[in-house]
Formats: sequence, structure tokens, C-alpha cells
Amino acid sequence: MTTYDDQLSFYISSLFAVEDEYLLNARDDSPKYGLPGGNIQAEEGRFLQFLAYAIGASKAVEIGTLGGYSGIWIARGLRPGGKLITIDKEAKHAEVAQKHFEAAGLQEVVDIRVGNALQIISRLPDEGPFDFVFIDADRPAYPTFYNWAVENIRNGGIIAIHNAFRKGTVAGIGDDDEHTELMRQLNRRIAEDPRVSSTIFPAGDGTLISVRQV
Repeated sequence: MTTYDDQLSFYISSLFAVEDEYLLNARDDSPKYGLPGGNIQAEEGRFLQFLAYAIGASKAVEIGTLGGYSGIWIARGLRPGGKLITIDKEAKHAEVAQKHFEAAGLQEVVDIRVGNALQIISRLPDEGPFDFVFIDADRPAYPTFYNWAVENIRNGGIIAIHNAFRKGTVAGIGDDDEHTELMRQLNRRIAEDPRVSSTIFPAGDGTLISVRQV
């Protein structure tokens, strides 16, 4: 029997993922600047931070900065001296996120890069290998981002891909959206990829977690 629900999600967040003023500001302030919604939940952010901390991550990449909410969680999980490279195609998103990173005291930890993510990541291998990669933007490019991540992450490193559930449509709950089949195929492909050991963290809209096999 499955007991996990929104009430238990809130219970977890109230114990382990309490948002401080900087996270609250990044989440609630961003729409005032015209940024779209779509932040991960606090419970998901805490899990990303936990994963980065658990593997001793120093070099991380995030694809999809938005207002900096998820980036704050990830950056706080890095080892002292660590660096998060976060990528967004919108200069406005980067501007707002920079404010939030600076307010949280993370301006020396986070490096925002603006432009086409596919082009930017093609120039990143010389800065790797990386310990942690979080993918949460440009759904049609997810398979390409995954290919890049698995080739540029160290053995034992973690790849996290958001929206693995597509609001439940991957399992036939509700009507398919335009990216449902793409996500179904990617979930299946990663489940069968011998280079990684994977599962889905079921909070929020689901985060596909892959560990690069040693």
C-alpha cells in the first residue's frame, strides 16, 4: 500500500526542508519580475542538496537557472570551494537569479552562464569531469543533455532530471502533454542504460536519479 501523499510531503518539508528567507525570496520574488513558475518543491530541493553533499560534490552543473531557487539548494550541498555552473537562455532570469545568489552569500559559488545550453555544455568538458548534474529546462533537449551528462560526469557522480512524471501522464494518469512520450522513452532508456544505476524520487513531479557506474 502506498501511503505517500501531499500531507506526508508537507511533513517531510516541515522537518527536513525548512526554507530560510533566501529560499523564500528566490521562490516568491521571482514572479514579481515576470519569471514563469515551475520551481521545484522544497522537499525536492533538499533532496538535491542531500545528494550533492552525500557524494562530496565540488563541481556541479545545472541546466535551467530560472530565479535561482534550485541553485541555492544545490550550491549549499557542495564542498567548501565548490562551484555550481548554472545555465539559462534568458538574460532576465540570470539577472534575477544573481540577486538571489548574492543575497544568500553564494556569489563566489555560483557561476551563471547565459545562452543556448547545448552550445554552452559543448564547451564545458575541459572544466570537468563533474560530480553532479541537474537538468530542468528545455524538455525536447533532455535526451541530449543526458547523453552529455553521462559522458562528462565522474564515476559515482549523480545526474538528476526533473519532471520524470510529467504530472503523472507517463503512467497514464490524465491526458498526455506534448512531452509525455519523450519522457516515457527517456525513463525507459535510462532504466536500461548499463552505464548508470537509476531510480525516480517521487516527490513533486518526480526526479530521475542516475549514478554513474564505477
